[in-house]
Amino acid sequence: MKPAAFRYHVATSTAEVVALLAEHGEGGRILAGGQSLVPLMNFRLAQPDDVIDINRVAELDFIREEGGRIVVGALARQAAVERSAAVRRRVPLLAAALAWVAHPPIRHRGTVVGSIAHADPAAELPAVALALDAEVTLLGPDGARTLAAGDFFVGPFETALRQGEFVTQVAFPFSAEGSGFGFAEFARRHGDFAIAGAAVTVTLDGGRVADSRVVLCGVGPRPLRAPAAEERLRGALPDTALIVEAAEAALQGVTPSGDIHGGSEYRIQVARVQVREAITAAVDRARGAR
Repeated sequence: MKPAAFRYHVATSTAEVVALLAEHGEGGRILAGGQSLVPLMNFRLAQPDDVIDINRVAELDFIREEGGRIVVGALARQAAVERSAAVRRRVPLLAAALAWVAHPPIRHRGTVVGSIAHADPAAELPAVALALDAEVTLLGPDGARTLAAGDFFVGPFETALRQGEFVTQVAFPFSAEGSGFGFAEFARRHGDFAIAGAAVTVTLDGGRVADSRVVLCGVGPRPLRAPAAEERLRGALPDTALIVEAAEAALQGVTPSGDIHGGSEYRIQVARVQVREAITAAVDRARGAR
């Protein structure tokens, strides 16, 4: 369990990161928390020629409120975001989901942005980014550009990053007034990758669902939004029967791959329960918010 030989570079500014990526091409990989990259390298599933360490780029280490959003820099550790009073108040779904990410020692090193950039379809944070309609900012040789989370995730471990770009920050909009959130997942053991999970937001108006986002993880090639479930909820009184119907609708057309942890149908059954639990929690919180 040792990585293949690679060249190690330490960057101290975002400009230097971009220059190093341009110099070393497709063989360059960014190292922030390393909780995804390093295990892949140790198993030689990833064999980058050049590793660019960004841990000394101080300008990327921040969590701040800005323009109705919580903006998380590429070096903000998961544990710091989870504990942040501003995150808990403004974007509570993000804080709640982080408690499900691996174990505390990993969260003290791993970064929120790194997990989103890694784009593991079973991971919690890509699903949360999609549920919250987060914006991902990329920096490269042609400057900065920003993508909606729905446009950033392309496939398993695949994103819309272009050659020479890296993710500098992710911005999460504040939760709407009168909204609630729910996050649920099932894994063999707490901290393992999810067999299936769901991130949900619900906004109520007059007791009816005015808006919702339902996103699945662990059952597709990327985090999957469930528009059929959202449509079923929209404008309705969210009682138990409706929530069951919405959970059924969420899995329409979903065909997850099976593995040693469970077949396709098993994952669908598990996901259905997680969606139901997440919607119920979101509705309960939305009712309590008014």
